Amino acid sequence: MDEKKWLADEFEANRAHLGAAAYRMLGSRSEADDAVQEAWLRLNRTDTTGVGNLGGWLTTVVARICLDMLRARKSRREEPLEAPLHAGIADPAKDPEREAAFADSVGMALLVVLQTLAPAERVAFVLHDMFDLPFDEIAPIIGRSSAATRQLASRARRRVQGLDEAPDVDLGRKRTIAEAFLTASRNGDLEGLIAVLAPDVVFRPDATAARFGTIGEMRGAAQVAEAFKGRAQAAEIAIVDGELGFVVQIAGQLRVVVALTIDDGRIAAIDAIADPDHLERLDYSILRD
Repeated sequence: MDEKKWLADEFEANRAHLGAAAYRMLGSRSEADDAVQEAWLRLNRTDTTGVGNLGGWLTTVVARICLDMLRARKSRREEPLEAPLHAGIADPAKDPEREAAFADSVGMALLVVLQTLAPAERVAFVLHDMFDLPFDEIAPIIGRSSAATRQLASRARRRVQGLDEAPDVDLGRKRTIAEAFLTASRNGDLEGLIAVLAPDVVFRPDATAARFGTIGEMRGAAQVAEAFKGRAQAAEIAIVDGELGFVVQIAGQLRVVVALTIDDGRIAAIDAIADPDHLERLDYSILRD
């Protein structure tokens, strides 16, 4: 069979799945169609000879496109005009009765998610909770560690289920932890750093951040604390994709964003982002007293 014909057939076989995933992430039929169309264009521009699972590859591509669209929308403080409709969530492969019940629950979940969650939270929640994608596969899509991705999806899930009743209190507690980390880092206080880090904390810089700091991925409180001792002099506390973190600006230009995953009163993951394209799309706000 002609390769282009085979790719076209495979794409059509996955179109409904891709459209459903995009719609659940974006909450807009027209934007979902645009995301799927962009995935088709990228498929035609990419050598897929080494791709073992084309359906999984396409899902990843659509998720990244949706994430970019969500971040662009968030930066403009815009939301889609159309509300999530139950009819747009149907999956014909499922039992009709189960699908009807699922559509009701997902419709409400989408409404809450689209209105309250940061872009990375939306993608993590949809891909894991609705499409059973493992966190290890979602993490590279949103540029976070697996631990951070798990936390994003967990927080999204709590909000969808109506369990996040005191976000301001939770945010205040996490800010105290983030500020303690920042103070200890600036002062070179190794014990203070270890005190706020989980024993199995993971630090993961993107490729650009790793070059800036000459520090690669590492695990363990002692190792991470040693790496941050005496640093963070120019960092400022910020909200990054709905979570506490830091930003570093030089001469008024954003250079590095550090996202923290805080769990059970300690920092479980630290993600450093310095890629210029990624920074442009991040949703962040500096917290100043």
